[in-house]
Amino acid sequence: MSGIAGRPAATAWPGGILQVRVPLPFSLKWVNSYLLRDERGYVLIDPGLHTDEAVAAWKGVMDEHAIGFQDIHTIMLTHQHPDHYGLAGWFQERSGAPVYISAESYAYTQRLWGDDGGAAFAADLTALYTQHGMPSQVVAALGPHLDSFIAKVSPQPQVQFIEAGQTVRMAETDWQLIDAPGHAGGQLCFYAPDKRWMICGDQVLPTITPNISAVPGEDDRQLKRFLLSLRELACYEVELAFPGHREPFERFGERAAELAAHHERRLESIVLMLRESPGSAYSVCMRLFGERIAGDAHHMRFAMSETLAHIYDLEHKGLLARRLQEDGITYVA
Repeated sequence: MSGIAGRPAATAWPGGILQVRVPLPFSLKWVNSYLLRDERGYVLIDPGLHTDEAVAAWKGVMDEHAIGFQDIHTIMLTHQHPDHYGLAGWFQERSGAPVYISAESYAYTQRLWGDDGGAAFAADLTALYTQHGMPSQVVAALGPHLDSFIAKVSPQPQVQFIEAGQTVRMAETDWQLIDAPGHAGGQLCFYAPDKRWMICGDQVLPTITPNISAVPGEDDRQLKRFLLSLRELACYEVELAFPGHREPFERFGERAAELAAHHERRLESIVLMLRESPGSAYSVCMRLFGERIAGDAHHMRFAMSETLAHIYDLEHKGLLARRLQEDGITYVA
């Protein structure tokens, strides 16, 4: 079948793993979902965002590979971001399969899309961004942007919890669940030591860098947690990694080290910026990302939260100091 960006809609890998490229309405183009075959049918990992395009893509792949909804007996989620979580409830309604996610990841889904429709989270986020220098006209676009995701994660699933340290059986193979924080609180990687395979969610990506975001009301040491996780993951023997975005890849440990080096360089560049010219986190965000995010609420949110994650890390290290001004917070090196 035709797929995305010249790639097929699905690719079969050895060991009963089917990579499904589920389309996204963002610059990432697609998210990888994985179907792992066993004697009972299939485990479905990270089904993608709930859009008409994604549903059509799934129906095409399932028809081509003669997979019925009744063949899906388990749904596993690496983490809670909508491009991974969004179709879980839709698949659960049709298959009856249980949905497994970490408790920390699920708690985040309820902050964003729970009983209040994410109103409290949106208020906290916009207050945070305003405090750090984001102009009011930019902040105003964030509420509608956040609201737009509710339909893309509905219906929401009934879930059961899994946690790091457990072992689960998928595709006739035992997989260890590994805590992988930083990109998403509660994210899990799945490691098969016998095969040396790693299903790594968005923690280690082959050609792009995972977003690391400061989130209001959560630990402000997300970057530190991410870098420590990369160091831990690099110790695993991995012959083939299955990421949430782009293509499965080798050199897993080397890529983890490259990602850590990228963030170290960014930390250095922020210190140099603020040594030359003190400013708000928003001013740093615009100097780092600039034209790439102008007028785009989706990318602005990721860029601003990633900038804050780096600034908080530098504050904890004593390399930056904050100054409270009438119009918000300014940072100096």
